[in-house]
Amino acid sequence: MQHELKQALQTELHRILHYWKQYLPDEQQGGFYGKIDHSNTPDRLAPKGAVLNARIMWTFAAAYHLLGDASLLPVARRAETYFREQLLDTVHGGVFWTVDHLGQPLETKKQTYAIAFAIYAYSEYYRVTKEEPARAIAIRLYNNLQQYSYDPRHGGYLEAFTRDWKPLADQRLSEKDANEKKTMNTHLHILEAYANLYTVWPESTLKKNIQDLLRLFKDRIIDRKSGHLHLFFEEQWQVKGHTVSYGHDIEASWLLLEAAQVIQNQELIATFRAMALKMALATEEGLDRDGGLWYEYEPATRHTVAEKHWWPQAEAIVGFVNAWQLQPSGRFLQRAAEVWRFTEKHLLDKAQGEWYWGIREDGTVMEEDKAGLWKCPYHNARACMEIMKRL
Repeated sequence: MQHELKQALQTELHRILHYWKQYLPDEQQGGFYGKIDHSNTPDRLAPKGAVLNARIMWTFAAAYHLLGDASLLPVARRAETYFREQLLDTVHGGVFWTVDHLGQPLETKKQTYAIAFAIYAYSEYYRVTKEEPARAIAIRLYNNLQQYSYDPRHGGYLEAFTRDWKPLADQRLSEKDANEKKTMNTHLHILEAYANLYTVWPESTLKKNIQDLLRLFKDRIIDRKSGHLHLFFEEQWQVKGHTVSYGHDIEASWLLLEAAQVIQNQELIATFRAMALKMALATEEGLDRDGGLWYEYEPATRHTVAEKHWWPQAEAIVGFVNAWQLQPSGRFLQRAAEVWRFTEKHLLDKAQGEWYWGIREDGTVMEEDKAGLWKCPYHNARACMEIMKRL
């Protein structure tokens, strides 16, 4: 089973990378198209997002690091060049949320989440190029977050600001999110970014920031009883709402442990080894009989958002393999294989490339973007790379 899963995801990684190399480069305006629809038609006038471009940069740098394929590095370089020239705010620091199709600033708010992904991407880019300006950008963005977003009174990081770092009334990352000052999602990706930065800049204050983030997850964000994550909080960490996000549960299960391992904190490694297993068990509640992972669950109304989106499946494959590595006698490898079989059968667009956004409860395909502000090569390509390394 291990060999078959590894081989399948190795093949799939090449398929994903080929798609993004073929369809995304914007040869007229530079960088990459901001949106490609379900049938692979680019929207040449679509805004270009910081998250999409950072994730492309990370994906192709990481894939080049793993595979050594010389054709991948120019794609990472293209993403880095566009990001540096158009998406970095050289006046106030941080990054723009979006620029227009011509590369001019469009939505200039400072979203902590987007800055975290830029740190994550630039750290990976430096790892493969050893270009010091790239690491300098990552460190500068880290310092921006510590200066403006970090909450020294209550701990953690605030969600969003105006371009010049003033308070912002609407802090939501997307329309589906609650308008709260602190979120699990942003903290998870700050942690991921800081851990990646630490691998190329092992600085003592950064290490302490990572430890503090891990302890926030342990003490505030993970529900110790259920193993699920709380998603939204007010400034003093009062929980707001109890929605369960199965994809985030399983994604966090392996990312938290990885961060503890990066800083080699044995106490936190032990904590998150145990927590990874608990969170994997909690995620199993969201598995359907066909192997797919449901999107969300609302305990108060017992309502399941009966859709199976692409990214929770990718994270479930990694998270269940991680749990199996921690507990080889268990059923978690079987779970990972079942999620992959579901994904392969229902989510891979074998005719036109990439993965569909998702399927509905009745099995029909959700005809959403193939690429866009949120549809990026990060989750599925990263899942493939993780499985190749782990197995």
